[in-house]
Amino acid sequence: MSEELTTRASGKTVAAVVIAVLAWASAFVVIRDVGHAISPAPMTLLRLAVAGVALTVPVVARHRGAVRLSRKSLLLVVIYAVVWLVAYTIAINAAEQHVDAGTTALLVNIAPLLVAFGAGMFLGEGYPRALIGGGVVALAGVAIISLGGVAHRDWIGVVLSVAAAVLYAGGVLVQKVALRSINEFVAIWLGCLIGTVVLLPWAPQLAGELAAASPGEITGAVYLGLCPTALGFTAWAYALRRMNAGRLTVTTYAIPAVSVLISWLALDEIPTVFGLVGGVICLIGIAISRRTPAAGTRTGRVLFGRRRGRRRETSPQPCTGMAAGGGRRG
Repeated sequence: MSEELTTRASGKTVAAVVIAVLAWASAFVVIRDVGHAISPAPMTLLRLAVAGVALTVPVVARHRGAVRLSRKSLLLVVIYAVVWLVAYTIAINAAEQHVDAGTTALLVNIAPLLVAFGAGMFLGEGYPRALIGGGVVALAGVAIISLGGVAHRDWIGVVLSVAAAVLYAGGVLVQKVALRSINEFVAIWLGCLIGTVVLLPWAPQLAGELAAASPGEITGAVYLGLCPTALGFTAWAYALRRMNAGRLTVTTYAIPAVSVLISWLALDEIPTVFGLVGGVICLIGIAISRRTPAAGTRTGRVLFGRRRGRRRETSPQPCTGMAAGGGRRG
């Protein structure tokens, strides 16, 4: 790939990361409004159903219905759909009914470090000191943000938050492997459809809760499907296919800081000193993690796929009508 194309792809990847962070940060704000009207599993069902419908149009337009993939690729999509899109989202929705947002953010943000270590061990990304150090600094920033939250905690919420972090990390690692052989639009689209099917038993409960919900609450739930789910997860998958999983996931430490800013602008919730200081520390940690590691720092074992030496993540080959299993990773 030429230097010009590499630069252009890098710019698109950065834009995708920014979109994902903004979309997911906004979700925390909207869930505060919707969570009391729609239960965790039904809310997840609505999110995935709306996202699946929204993504059907671009997928059909791009691939003209000729989407084929191997059994292995389909199995990986099923796994991360159930683990991340379904189980993680339900756990987060449920946790916020027991634990304040600051504590939830702190516990769930164990996930980026889990991804960094998991990617080093299973995907051969190694353990760059800048990545691990930056992740620890960013986690400290999240901890400071959580100090400004309301101290409403119980063990159910703590367990759900930690479970969500583990599910998040597992989902990212499986999705990274799946994206080696399937286009990101197709991967998220199929994941949303699979998640919708898994959650269909909660459809009657969703119908009853929607009937009792206000138009604003329904609009908020639909927004969660269109923006944080359809747009956010697609942008994330685009970036994940082109970046190391560990390095990308550390950028999600910016989400609590951005959530504080969005709450300030949208809900007129003035951030605390803890929120401002913690947000700055999060950004410093992310900046540290983005430092380019020195050559030869990849020491992780590869358990998924083959080690390919000191390769660079580049843009994948364009998909021409189908996502075939076993394709080369970008």
